[in-house]
Amino acid sequence: MQLKVNGVVHDVQVPDDMPVLWVLRDVLGLTGAKYGCGIAQCGACTVHVDGQAMRSCILPAASAAGKAIVTIEGLGPGLTAVQRAWIDVDVVQCGYCQPGQIMSAAALLRERPNPSDADIDRAMSGNICRCGTYPRIREAIHRAAALMKGGS
Repeated sequence: MQLKVNGVVHDVQVPDDMPVLWVLRDVLGLTGAKYGCGIAQCGACTVHVDGQAMRSCILPAASAAGKAIVTIEGLGPGLTAVQRAWIDVDVVQCGYCQPGQIMSAAALLRERPNPSDADIDRAMSGNICRCGTYPRIREAIHRAAALMKGGS
């Protein structure tokens, strides 16, 4: 089957039901999306599929064929506003969940360029951070929104 990942079409020989997460990590060598729970509850494996944040640990490869998959590695040329804000706010502690957090935040900002705290809480509620950096994640999302508008 063919999977388009970060703008590149890959011919992959994998079972139809193999989760996209394992195709990305084990077949394509893209290790940004992380394995956390395997049941779509933690968000560490979040990628964009046709622009929507999705949990790659439960998404069968066959379901993603013909769709545009974007991983943290392909989120943008250089640092995106979200990634810049993550650095500016010093969000990361252990960092394990952060690719999924960033991918969810990027999807939120695409839909809501000026999210309220409630919008952020709702959009990010499925992403677990064991370090508890939630206040900094919220601050970084607001900062990214300002950066995207040309603010500082």
